[in-house]
Amino acid sequence: MYFSSQSVSDILSKQLCPEFIIPSTAVLARCLPSLNATQDYADQRLTNETRAMITAGSNQIIEALNAKNIGLKIFEDFAQTWYWILIVLVIAMVLSLLFLLLLRFTAGFLVWILIFGVLVIIAYGIYHCAMEYRNYNAQGATIKDVGFTTNLSVYGHVKETWLAVLIILSVVEAILLLTLVFLRNRILIAIALIKEASRAIGYMMDSLLYPLVTFVLLLICVAYWAMTALYLATSGSPLYRITPVNISTPNCSEIIGNESCNPLAFNASSYSPCPVNCIFYKYRDEGLFQHNIFNLQVYNVLGFLWCINFVLALGQCVLAGAFASYYWAFNKPNDIPACAVTSSFIRTLRYHSGSIAFGALILTIVQAIRIMLEYLDHKLKDLQNPVARCILCCLKCCFWCLEKFIKFLNRNAYIMIAIYGKNFCTSAKNAFKLLMRNVVRVVVLDKITDLLLFFGTLLVVGGVGVLSFFLFTGRIPLGVFQLQSSQLNYYWLPILTVVVGAYLIAQGFFSVYSMCVDTLFLCFLEDLERNDGSLEKPYYMSKSLMKILNKKNKKSK
Repeated sequence: MYFSSQSVSDILSKQLCPEFIIPSTAVLARCLPSLNATQDYADQRLTNETRAMITAGSNQIIEALNAKNIGLKIFEDFAQTWYWILIVLVIAMVLSLLFLLLLRFTAGFLVWILIFGVLVIIAYGIYHCAMEYRNYNAQGATIKDVGFTTNLSVYGHVKETWLAVLIILSVVEAILLLTLVFLRNRILIAIALIKEASRAIGYMMDSLLYPLVTFVLLLICVAYWAMTALYLATSGSPLYRITPVNISTPNCSEIIGNESCNPLAFNASSYSPCPVNCIFYKYRDEGLFQHNIFNLQVYNVLGFLWCINFVLALGQCVLAGAFASYYWAFNKPNDIPACAVTSSFIRTLRYHSGSIAFGALILTIVQAIRIMLEYLDHKLKDLQNPVARCILCCLKCCFWCLEKFIKFLNRNAYIMIAIYGKNFCTSAKNAFKLLMRNVVRVVVLDKITDLLLFFGTLLVVGGVGVLSFFLFTGRIPLGVFQLQSSQLNYYWLPILTVVVGAYLIAQGFFSVYSMCVDTLFLCFLEDLERNDGSLEKPYYMSKSLMKILNKKNKKSK
């Protein structure tokens, strides 16, 4: 139903603004003086708070209308481009798979190219800083002329800044060069393990599909937590309140929405002539019942964290068991189990569920403490005591580091569990001692793997992002299927969707690869310590690794 703006304005002004002497208009159930009123009288009758509330209400209405319009446009864009988004995401999946398989042949080349690329970039940075320092030194631009200022861009025009950056880059370059000289053998070992990991994935292609299993299990955990939280939140008895259909209707000024009602026995005619409804207000939350509901919600959150950590730990242990069966197969590929991932999944659920649950519980406790610290930080954000703020910040930092350490320790403990089948504590202790005895190899392998996977992520996400940009802006000729940027309301939205999806896909593939490298590395260290190449204790490592270490197995006569 539509009314003229003049009639609506007159009715609302008479009902809501009878005390106004000057011409007034009701806006959003508020009295607003007419534009031809004097400013002094308006300032006297209309406070700043009321004006701010009117402005905020108007802005909310405008934003709501805009949000609905934007939502429709976004839906139209996705409806028009969803199949192209799926095609590009499939391309991202293929690129990720090809990158992992090609590492078997190009790992050494890529590692050395990336390392020397970093050295060249730093060397150019040193040269650039030296040139800038020489120019500003000739101009006599020193920090004494600038002094202390909050405008940081000013410091880029003094010679001391470029001298400091020059020294820092020179030190970093020297450290990297010394690292290459003294750790070149360990870099070769890391490259050989990366190649071996790519070979293992080539024999166990089904391992790349396991992240889908983890994703489904995580969805189940999230759905169960959400349903439980919803049931707990709606466990109280519903409370209904009487509210007028239109607050600006005459004879409705006395109904302010604080009177309870029963929707089954509600009689709206008793409130005539004001039209009212009996609507849901909230669930009752008073007394001991609400306290118990809060405790149950806390237990639900803790259980949710525990289940999430258990699912992630299960995936790590399953993949570790599959890749360990590859390493300890003496005659590859004949001795590799046919369904290594499936066998490892069944074996992990049957024998190692308790160890996984215990490791997940330790991590959950630390995460719960971090959540409480974040809650305290939010509640005490206005606290003026610097000592308390400093203590809270230190606690947050310490528990963040503790969580990272426990994740690292748990990951290697699950690998040892998958290899030897011992309990969590024993496996964690053995893994930690083994890594500490080979700490340099651990650091080198970890950083090289991170560098390669970072390069692979850039390659996949960057390549797919550029492809989607040319596709969704209509710059790729596709005949009748060609997309024009003018056809899309927001052409950057499908591009962003593709980039995020490609990143998640790459991370899913690369997480399997990273787990493979870590598993083979621990198996390699165990192989070195427990075997000597004799007939009774032969090495299980690949021939390339034995060649790097100058080791070999004795042959039977």
